[in-house]
Amino acid sequence: MADPSSYRPKPGQIPDSPGVYKFRDAHRRVIYVGKAKSLRQRLANYFQDLAGLHPRTRTMVTTAASVEWTVVSTEVEALQLEYSWIKEFDPRFNVKYRDDKSYPYLAVTLNEDFPRVQVMRGQKKKGVRYFGPYSHAWAIRDTVDLLLRVFPVRTCSAGVFKNAERTGRPCLLGYIGKCSAPCVGRVDPQEHRELAEEFCDFMAGRTGTYIRRLEKDMVLAAEDMEYEKAARLRDDIGALKRAMEKSAVVLADATDADLIAVAEDELEAAVQIFHVRGGRVRGQRGWVTDKVEAVDTAGLVEHALQQLYGEESGDAVPKEVLVPALPEDLEAVTQWLSGRRGSQVSLRIPQRGDKKALMETVGRNAQQALVLHKTKRASDLTTRSRALEEIAEALDLETAPLRIECFDISHLQGEDVVASMVVFEDGLPRKSEYRRFQIKGFEGQDDVRSMHEVITRRFRRYLAEKERTGEWALEEADGEVPAQTPEDDGRPKKFAYPPQLVVVDGGQPQVAAAQRALDELGIDDVAVCGLAKRLEEVWLPGDDDPVVLPRSSEGLYLLQRVRDTAHDFAIRYQRTKRHKRIRTSPLDAVPGLGDARKQALIKYFGSVKRLRQATIEQICEVPGFGRKTAEAVAVALAQAAPAAPAVNTATGEIMDEDDGGTGHV
Repeated sequence: MADPSSYRPKPGQIPDSPGVYKFRDAHRRVIYVGKAKSLRQRLANYFQDLAGLHPRTRTMVTTAASVEWTVVSTEVEALQLEYSWIKEFDPRFNVKYRDDKSYPYLAVTLNEDFPRVQVMRGQKKKGVRYFGPYSHAWAIRDTVDLLLRVFPVRTCSAGVFKNAERTGRPCLLGYIGKCSAPCVGRVDPQEHRELAEEFCDFMAGRTGTYIRRLEKDMVLAAEDMEYEKAARLRDDIGALKRAMEKSAVVLADATDADLIAVAEDELEAAVQIFHVRGGRVRGQRGWVTDKVEAVDTAGLVEHALQQLYGEESGDAVPKEVLVPALPEDLEAVTQWLSGRRGSQVSLRIPQRGDKKALMETVGRNAQQALVLHKTKRASDLTTRSRALEEIAEALDLETAPLRIECFDISHLQGEDVVASMVVFEDGLPRKSEYRRFQIKGFEGQDDVRSMHEVITRRFRRYLAEKERTGEWALEEADGEVPAQTPEDDGRPKKFAYPPQLVVVDGGQPQVAAAQRALDELGIDDVAVCGLAKRLEEVWLPGDDDPVVLPRSSEGLYLLQRVRDTAHDFAIRYQRTKRHKRIRTSPLDAVPGLGDARKQALIKYFGSVKRLRQATIEQICEVPGFGRKTAEAVAVALAQAAPAAPAVNTATGEIMDEDDGGTGHV
């Protein structure tokens, strides 16, 4: 725990102007980002007597080891930069909302030659028009099914569309009139795009125009005694009205607005947003967050606005945003929202009438979401906490192992030997931290040597990160923070965080190898254990007898889950590597040798290595292989060297083409 006075800036160093500041810990990771109208006044608040600080603020400033700032011209620029840095660095002490579910949107792909209507989730794409979010995907499909009578826009996938183009036959929707069938030329691209734009206009709330037009066409058709056409138009009008009825009118003045409500307690907060377009609720979504910083309702609202509109522009930002409390920097936030929309945005608290009544409804939804989240999380947190406590007690650890790393070795008969490292934090998998290795110190099957090599390489990287970030120098320099290197950008580094517990898949030999690797590196603050598969026994270094946890133990269940995750991760990579080797086999050079006969060879001999050692006579024993083909196989294997994936020569970590070695799930 650091003393804030050890890194407090000297008097006069901090400018009295708007800006954004970052607190970093001893590892140079960014742990908090904030903005201020006056950096001098705001930062001075952090360096007062610790007893006068909010407990969460006190934890943050004692975790930090340095502070830095960037001066900007206006408060709006400060707001934008704060949002960008929070998104980039993911600071642990900033409020970060997380969706309580993945909400589906109704999307129209206007960026395609023939726009398509479909359900979409996840990140929004440029050139795609979104409506929603909806609570359920089936609600979108029901709405689209009704609207396709009037706006027969393409809904098929690219594969179905291309197949219809190739065969000259439309899909079923084209035959029943729910698609204009641009795939077979019934409409040209411009006509189809106009249909898609009309569909978007209707979904955006401009419904009266189309209904009045259809009613006029229906009357004219009836007057001309075109009764079949009039009946069809009547049915179209009915379909549009049924689609409109699915979202009831909540604001009579056809308002476009977003209503944001917050429900909170001392530890957590829930946010609910209702998207109202044309006076109707067109979408709803919710977030929950841990209150890891000292923040009031106004601050929660400001964070919600940043997350909600940080990536939006144009009509996605409504003319009116109704909130339960106004942000501290109201003028700056309003300017920022107006800039994203391109026109004036009103940010206010509803005082009376329909808008206040609807805000109360949104508030009740937020309260219900918070209660539901706490009910789910209470059970989950209790179970995980009990599991970690049981592990700490069984292994005689001083504290619960909040970060657990598990290592496993995988190979196929001594070939394609790989290792995996998976990470669990607070009892949950941290997939971005998973790593995979190729064993390079020796050839053949030796799980004990492999485990020693992997543990050594992993913790050698950890020591290198400590030395590079200056953590040791920091301890020797009486708290003075070293200058930041270009690589110290605040982002998490690979292998930078030490675990409290290392779990290896295996028994006494593997545990002893892992402990020996740590001893050789001089690391004495990381516990080691092994979990043997046969009897699910927990082995500790130097103990002749295992620790036996009850079968009903939550701690044993967590260790099993960690071990099985590492095993699956290793198996998947080992298989990928083997399949890649088979696909790029030297057998490819043999003329006339197809996939079936390649598979037959590998199956017969068990591996390429054994096939390479086989004689021509032995190859001839494989069904379907004559002497001439067997000779060609033998020559190809003799001339080709075994293929190997790209490897980081410094660490042995697998080098993916896209990320330079980071393992993924």
